[in-house]
Amino acid sequence: MLRQIKEAFRNPKFLVGFILFVLLLLMAIFYPMISMYEPLTYYATSFEKPGTYVNILDIANSEGVKLNVDTAAGRLDSVLTDDQKETMKDWLVRFGGVEESAIDLEDSESFLKLWQDNYDSKNPQKGLRTADKKAVARLDKQLTTALNSDSIDIAGKNEEGELEVVKSIPGDHFINAGSVGNSYTFPLGTDNFGADVLTKLTSSIRVSLRIGLVAGLIGTAIGLTIGLLAGFLGGWVDNFLTFVTNIFTVIPSFVILVLISNAVSASARGATMVSVIIGLTSWPWTARSVRSQVLSLRGRDHVNLSKLSGHSMPRIILQDILPYVASYVVMAMILQISSGILAEAQLSMLGLGPNTSTTTTLGIMMNWAQQYSAMQSNSWWAFVPVVISITLITFSLNLMNTGLDQVFNPQLRD
Repeated sequence: MLRQIKEAFRNPKFLVGFILFVLLLLMAIFYPMISMYEPLTYYATSFEKPGTYVNILDIANSEGVKLNVDTAAGRLDSVLTDDQKETMKDWLVRFGGVEESAIDLEDSESFLKLWQDNYDSKNPQKGLRTADKKAVARLDKQLTTALNSDSIDIAGKNEEGELEVVKSIPGDHFINAGSVGNSYTFPLGTDNFGADVLTKLTSSIRVSLRIGLVAGLIGTAIGLTIGLLAGFLGGWVDNFLTFVTNIFTVIPSFVILVLISNAVSASARGATMVSVIIGLTSWPWTARSVRSQVLSLRGRDHVNLSKLSGHSMPRIILQDILPYVASYVVMAMILQISSGILAEAQLSMLGLGPNTSTTTTLGIMMNWAQQYSAMQSNSWWAFVPVVISITLITFSLNLMNTGLDQVFNPQLRD
């Protein structure tokens, strides 16, 4: 066994899959411990972009440093998006009397000059909805502010209760974000509830791996037990167990999984319960495969010798048969873990996953992203990292399984 383990780690596919899986596991275990955020604590509104957020009041009360840069250009880049350019272009063509051929969206300077020369908020703008008129007016105000904000005056009440300027902030002054007292970084932004996506993601990976591991152990244990008994005993026991296995094989396991999950109340559907349900429905193909191997082993000389020596059935199965199928059992369990993680994701996408008030999984995060229209709002950070995580986990496990197959199967060795 030790020799086979050494050979496994010499296999490139197994080694790459193992390293990738261990890295994901370590990140899932340790990052939530060192993160300053709690997975289910909400810090923002919803779907805030990745980045560092600093407190505006702290910035206003800090002394700035003058930098020789074009601040107006930076403000325009943040205000003037491609969609807004199209809106402005449509307005200029419809109401400003500008020929479409005269508008060059790539030349921001000439485009802004066209807008300043031709936009008039008093234009009747016939055919344009009131909401759209107000949106265009707000956009024009934002552009004017961005172009003309040389400084901002902060006013406060004096002793007489009257407002007076207490501080003026020049437009070319900057502040080091690291010196701001209240500064928070969300590397992957926030989700629909305002929670830190990275902390929730690593916590979800840990829970999903636990679900896959428990489901894999249960499914492998049931399949191994049924396969060993059916293959070794034969006769009516084999016929009965094979009949039961065939029933579960014919009926799609996911249908059974959905029915059982739906029958369990949401309050009782924790991570452990979901993993048990998945494990109880994922054993048939393992049982069939183990049975076929045991059928070829039970007639071997060493097995017959043990029978003639009067050894008990449990001893013969554990010492003379199980070691010969152990390598397959390990590979089967790896695939069962991968299948368990995918099954949980499928259940959670249908709203039949673990209770969301106490835990979160990769499937639940995908379900939330779908329910709150993360795809439609281009909030990629709410679902792309989840998809990548599921892909990497299943890819690493399948890569490990392929490597083990090359080690244990003589026909696949180079």
